[in-house]
Amino acid sequence: MRAVVAALAVAWAAGACASQESEEEDLALAYGDKSFVTIASGARQPVARAPSVATVVTAEDIAAIGAADLDEVLETVPGLHVSRSVAAYNPIYTIRGISTQYNPQVLMLVNGIPITGVFVGNRSQIWGGMPVENIARIEVIRGPGSALYGADAFSGVINIITRTAADIKGTELGVRAGSFNSRDAWVQHGGAWGGFDVAAYLRVGATDGQREMIGRDAATALGTSLAPGPVNLGRDAIDARLDLAREKWRLRAGYQQRDNVGNGAGVASALDPKGGNFGERVSADLTWQDANFGRDLDVTAQASYLNITERSDLTLYPPGSFGFPDGVIGNPYKWERHLRFNLSAFYTGFQSHKLRFGAGTQDDDLYRTRETKNFSTPAPGVLFPLGSVVDVSDSAPFLRPHSRRVNHVYVQDEWALARDWYLTAGVRHDQYSDFGGTTNPRLALVWETAYNLTSKLLYGRAFRPPSFSELYNINNPVGVGNPNLKPETNESVELAFAWQPASTLQTSLNLFRYRMKDILRFVQNPDATITAQNAGEQTGQGLEVELAWEASASLRLSGNYAQQRSIDVATDRDAGNAPRHHVYARADWRFMPAWTLNAQLNYVADRKREPSDTRPAIADYHTVDLTLRNKKRSGDWDFAFTVRNLFNADAREPSPAPGLIPNDLPLAPREWRFELRHQL
Repeated sequence: MRAVVAALAVAWAAGACASQESEEEDLALAYGDKSFVTIASGARQPVARAPSVATVVTAEDIAAIGAADLDEVLETVPGLHVSRSVAAYNPIYTIRGISTQYNPQVLMLVNGIPITGVFVGNRSQIWGGMPVENIARIEVIRGPGSALYGADAFSGVINIITRTAADIKGTELGVRAGSFNSRDAWVQHGGAWGGFDVAAYLRVGATDGQREMIGRDAATALGTSLAPGPVNLGRDAIDARLDLAREKWRLRAGYQQRDNVGNGAGVASALDPKGGNFGERVSADLTWQDANFGRDLDVTAQASYLNITERSDLTLYPPGSFGFPDGVIGNPYKWERHLRFNLSAFYTGFQSHKLRFGAGTQDDDLYRTRETKNFSTPAPGVLFPLGSVVDVSDSAPFLRPHSRRVNHVYVQDEWALARDWYLTAGVRHDQYSDFGGTTNPRLALVWETAYNLTSKLLYGRAFRPPSFSELYNINNPVGVGNPNLKPETNESVELAFAWQPASTLQTSLNLFRYRMKDILRFVQNPDATITAQNAGEQTGQGLEVELAWEASASLRLSGNYAQQRSIDVATDRDAGNAPRHHVYARADWRFMPAWTLNAQLNYVADRKREPSDTRPAIADYHTVDLTLRNKKRSGDWDFAFTVRNLFNADAREPSPAPGLIPNDLPLAPREWRFELRHQL
């Protein structure tokens, strides 16, 4: 590591005496299209000069590594580790050591539009994965992004860009089958019809899910546990998308359904083999853009709609627990609707400046809840039997309908302040109807130190608003809401370098430090009640190193290393659950015409427990994946065979404190999959 830092320092010193001439066209030749990003500033620009630390993953990368799900792709991003929740094994996108059970600190966008729910602030409690066949590219920024994107752009932003007619060019058919009785089939088409550019995608799939064993769980001490027993990760899936574009207009629509979704290791950390979930997302967005709206003025207007349905049928504890012959049963249902309108513009009429400004409004409406259960909670820690499963939607639901209105305004200036120096400054104000306003700035100074070296100094502030469960939970054994909460905040400073010492070698180094304040947590009070509070601070620091080397015409080596340490200020101990060291390495070898072999190594190490968790540290693990792909240059067939976790490593992600599942959450053992695509 010291050698890498020293090499970059030498390059900086050498660059100070070198030629200062560097233009975007030169970077395009050096890096290619993969090194351009939009998410960092809202406009397309080279990654090396973007006012954020950004990573781009292309459709070619996704195919090369044999990924079938978004989470397999995101694990390759430096500084990002995909952990798991006990509930349905929902993903926890841990960025730079910031890890929480529901993971609301990461903003996920699809084509620039948030897909966040307001119940707990994540993508959904019934996620069920996201397929990758219709993804054109993924852009990720690490660090605060609220100055541009507002809520939840706290530890990072993930933007998934779907394929357009130009990306598909014809009709593609595909099938995939593999371990755990997994099977998928899809069709997508891109072309012109009636004056429109049309892209359409439909995929159906199902899996029984991996069945690794849980030895002990929360019901073991009660004598009613179903452990040893397997995790429950089956699900059926439907995904559909439609993209219509004509001149200045683009209409997108999406549908996602997840049915029979298993409860993972159990919502209450007790195995639940019979419980299941249904989730549905319906989305639409309409965009109008006029790049020549006026002199030096590019204007975009966008309206979007998202409806989320979640129905969960849960056995929180198995039969016999706490004197309940049928088990402790709770069935929460909820429906959300989100409406957004945004207006933004770029103005380039001032010399050396590129101004972006915008405003918008959104309505977040959790408009319906329903709950049936066979228990009540008259006092903290007390479960009172109701005799049978009763509809308590009107009398004592977990949450009543609530809504919020959010208005925002922002401005950003990209200023070429001197030759090879660029300053991006921006600020955004969000006004919430339920807790008030929050203002978040950003500053980014970028210096093109030499033709092959770029240096950045970045500052940003971000916020995460209280979710509806934190504000308004009632009659909930997990915790009660608190309407007096304020947002948690994150301030970050970063120093980043991108260096290309040769045309075949690219490297980067990112150093960061952050501080979280007013962290939102459910805290036990002296009277044993548990309520949401702004309680706690966390600091973190670390680095990320990336390397990509075209070793020969047929061999490409790449990888990254992330190191971080995050500290809970109150206890002066590690905040827990996030890897202090994360190594990813990849090799792509074209060993004969039309044949490629991809190998991946993923090493996750040095994960401490949360301060309140007395268990030993979480075991390290490393996995190796292989993908063999054949793509006929003169034909229309694409075949791939993938083996994940080749050496059958015992990989586990941390179960939450206090360790009701003592031996953590087992990940999938060795698995294989076969994929076939045909282009018509």
